[in-house]
Amino acid sequence: MNIFWLWVGFIGLVIFLLLLDLGVFHRKAHVPGIRESLGWTSLWIVLALIFNVGIYFLYENHLFGIGCGQTALDGTMVNGSMLNGAEAAKMFFTGYLIEKSLSLDNIFVIGMVFSFFGVPRLYQHRVLFWGIFGALLLRGVMILLGVALIQMFDWILYIFGALLLVTAVKMLFHKEEEVHPEKNPLVKLTQRFFRITSDYHAEHFFVKIPKEKELRESNQLDKELGVSGYVWACTPMLLVLLVVESNDLIFAIDSIPAIFAITQDPFLVFTSNVFAILGLRSLYFVMAAMIAKFRYLQVSLSVILAYVGVKLLCIDVIHHFHIEDAMTWVSLGVIVAVMTVGVLASVYVNKKTQQ
Repeated sequence: MNIFWLWVGFIGLVIFLLLLDLGVFHRKAHVPGIRESLGWTSLWIVLALIFNVGIYFLYENHLFGIGCGQTALDGTMVNGSMLNGAEAAKMFFTGYLIEKSLSLDNIFVIGMVFSFFGVPRLYQHRVLFWGIFGALLLRGVMILLGVALIQMFDWILYIFGALLLVTAVKMLFHKEEEVHPEKNPLVKLTQRFFRITSDYHAEHFFVKIPKEKELRESNQLDKELGVSGYVWACTPMLLVLLVVESNDLIFAIDSIPAIFAITQDPFLVFTSNVFAILGLRSLYFVMAAMIAKFRYLQVSLSVILAYVGVKLLCIDVIHHFHIEDAMTWVSLGVIVAVMTVGVLASVYVNKKTQQ
């Protein structure tokens, strides 16, 4: 059976999970507590681990023809290297950890965006949901494009590696870089061509407002106060969503090349990205109040980016000595060790400063 149906089945599963999340469990807007957010974060992690078991059986038995060489979406073979279940599961889990780790920095930026726009906590979940939905579409396009580029130009991996090294250095030495949502091109474009209400309207991105109110808010000299009826307008919630989506694009440029250091299998790259992003919403509410306490988190992320950048630059050496399997274990160990050291160092320094 063609691998195309495996992709269709996975995308269908993701859509089902998203609809279940928004339409059933979070249909009513509320502020998630720490316990609830931890519960949802744990659930998404468990789902990723269960899916990883499925990855093992898919690749071990080469169901849908997967694992018999890197297989493109249309079922054609990219190369002849076989990938067994244990290797595939290890690659998925390592890629998942990389994406999950790098998403922590994204969470910090999202928190600043919410603070800048004054988004009520009651409605932050809706922005995060649609932001994640857009991020999934964007990542899918970028991953397929990245895989296509790697297939055509092997040297593109060196560019990815150099990009990650530059990003790591920038992240390390620009810790206090501020976010300026008002300078975002999408925000400026929206404000120029669309009506924007001055206030939030619950969790809505678009609302109908009276014609007279729209004219008063736009300060037009020729106020046609006698005109009746309603017009559509954007709310500040839409501006927030646009900023969140554009920032995710920037983070995707860093994170997607990072996972190509682990595997170039498009299905593993995409699915590990998806499961890391799916838990981002609940992880935000867990980390939002805690992120400032981990002062060495950004250092840890920069070290991870630098490591995967160097690994990409040494990809030919790794292939020459046939140590791909060992390097996957090394990558897994580096990610866990670096994040653990960063968290423990932050906790230790915080306790010292409080004494």
